[in-house]
Amino acid sequence: MACIFCQIIERTIPADVVHEDDDLIVFKDINPKGAIHVLLVPKTHIATVNDLEIHHIPVMGHMFEVVQQLAATWDIVEQGYRLTVNVGRGGGQEVDHIHMHMVSGWMRRP
Repeated sequence: MACIFCQIIERTIPADVVHEDDDLIVFKDINPKGAIHVLLVPKTHIATVNDLEIHHIPVMGHMFEVVQQLAATWDIVEQGYRLTVNVGRGGGQEVDHIHMHMVSGWMRRP
């Protein structure tokens, strides 16, 4: 069975998609940690950062281009936002498909 992100990419399970192009899909996190919390996911299945190869560089660079576009669209360039890529279970990665969290207005613990 395909990973949950591959299923979202294939549209076999639903997601609140905010951006999609040939290489990338961006959707809202189901457990948001801030007012804005989306996941940027390459359509190519790559398990972790440790599995990146030289031919993946263009799509990874494209992720940052899309981050810039979304930040401008959502008017959060000045207020700021957090980008996170978790690697492996010990690093907090829960889905074995590389992805980047983009969070703004996060809910800090007291």
